[in-house]
Amino acid sequence: MKGEKDGDMADINSDWSRAGQRLKRELKNLGFPTELGDVFIKELGTTTAITRMANYLHTAKPDNLEDMADEMLAICSDRDTWIQLKKSQEANAKITEMLNRKD
Repeated sequence: MKGEKDGDMADINSDWSRAGQRLKRELKNLGFPTELGDVFIKELGTTTAITRMANYLHTAKPDNLEDMADEMLAICSDRDTWIQLKKSQEANAKITEMLNRKD
């Protein structure tokens, strides 16, 4: 079991690293410093969010930092909303389970 978890974490780290590299590559292609990617990666935090940002850079090809920052903030907001939804669903499931228990 431990090996499986370690393998899963390695896959997650590998995916996260690849997404970050792609984000930096997209920034470089647009003429921005790759160090900006480190800032985006830190703020975005998840592989999905980083990938979404890289996709935005690739398709929209923004030419200014303000547009990129706005998109990053929108992605972070969506991510936070999704996290809150999942927490709420989990709490509701536990409450429903407690209410339906036959004591």
